Amino acid sequence: MTSYTLTIGGKPAPTATTFNVLNPADETVVAACPQGTIELIDAAVVAARRAFHTWSAVPDAERVAKLNAVADLIEKNHQELAELITREQGKTQSGPGANLEIGGAAAWTRVTASLKLTDETIQDDKAGKIVSHRKPVGVVGSITPWNWPLLIAVWHVMPAIRVGCTVVIKPSPFTPLSTLRLVELMNQVLPPGVINVVTGGPEVGTHLATHPGIDKIVFTGSIATGKKVMGGAAQTLKRMTLELGGNDAGIVLPGTNIDPLLEKLFWGCFINAGQTCAALKRLYVHEDQYEEVVRKFAEYCAKIPVGNGLDPQNLIGPVSNRMQLDKVTAYVADARAQGARIVLGGEKPAGPGFFYPLTVIADTTDDMRVVKEEQFGPVIPIVKYKTVEEAITRANSLEVGLGGSIWGNDAQEATELASRLECGTAWVNQHGTLHPMAPFGGVKCSGIGVEFNVDGLKEYTTVQVVNVAL
Repeated sequence: MTSYTLTIGGKPAPTATTFNVLNPADETVVAACPQGTIELIDAAVVAARRAFHTWSAVPDAERVAKLNAVADLIEKNHQELAELITREQGKTQSGPGANLEIGGAAAWTRVTASLKLTDETIQDDKAGKIVSHRKPVGVVGSITPWNWPLLIAVWHVMPAIRVGCTVVIKPSPFTPLSTLRLVELMNQVLPPGVINVVTGGPEVGTHLATHPGIDKIVFTGSIATGKKVMGGAAQTLKRMTLELGGNDAGIVLPGTNIDPLLEKLFWGCFINAGQTCAALKRLYVHEDQYEEVVRKFAEYCAKIPVGNGLDPQNLIGPVSNRMQLDKVTAYVADARAQGARIVLGGEKPAGPGFFYPLTVIADTTDDMRVVKEEQFGPVIPIVKYKTVEEAITRANSLEVGLGGSIWGNDAQEATELASRLECGTAWVNQHGTLHPMAPFGGVKCSGIGVEFNVDGLKEYTTVQVVNVAL
């Protein structure tokens, strides 16, 4: 069994205890993970603070070269990292699974390396010169989730390092191993202390969020935890980027030819077994074609193989952990008890592993938990509507606003309606697709700030205006 270590100041950091990381496909132990502590967070912050003074002064071209070298290492170790993702998180080797995650991690690293922040000259005349500069914010604390553990780690740390910040990252205790390995690889090319990793539970995350040596927190996860992180960060007025829960709505317009859209609709709902913040989690369909869409979508889903992600025949893997499996099971049971129709799935199969079948639920209403709360699993409720105006109002009725989508025959009509959705990203005839040059973030309770492109890079900087009188 491969051993894993924390990395602080460019060196392995020993711990007194470990905890087991389970394979969600069979509940066997993947590896023993070192158990971090608040004292190790303190040590990591000291290392990052020390490294910041030198790393922030490194020439821009050198930081670009270092990030591209990191991308080279991700690509060189692609197979190892992809298999590790499958073993600790569950996503498949086939389809848009673990290999997509590792490929995306390398691609996002290279795109981030290519981005550049430039000074803005506000005034330059006989009276004087005013220039706005972007400066690295300092030491960044990163707290990542378990659904896309390595890719989201890349989204957090690469922009920070690109602009001259240093990082202390805490991965989810469900999926820490790929992050530990990524940080180990990054330390082969980066100076000691630029990127440090400490594992642990809520107490470690809370200490990171409240630590006076951390200048910015970036967090991806649930709204409830995000509010706690924000409260902790407020004690020292840290900058922050929060990407929180979604419960994205999709609206199928009346008369839509659904057949050519079924594949995109499927992956919009069920990529990574539905465990994606920006997955489609409630689908509104007009009453005139409601039964047709329910039937055709359930028939399409029924053909998708679900199982151990290491088997290349499977396209959907297990739910990532027991806690989330129990939540998904409870949502479906609640819907069934309230009269919803379970068209497909709805019963956990016998045997080991955190598997739950692809589940399509019809005759759902907006007051059911499976509709008004984020399921974060392989379950999609399909909701009937009478008018498009009604559907848009219902789609916008929740406290969340990460993504949303409109599906229809007329792309121009769908685009006009998509602009009325209250969300950070509005898709047309697709859902959940991301691009490293397209800013990504939420409105309402789905987050603060954005990631990707230059807008995301700016999140890791402060503004300093130099005002010179002549």
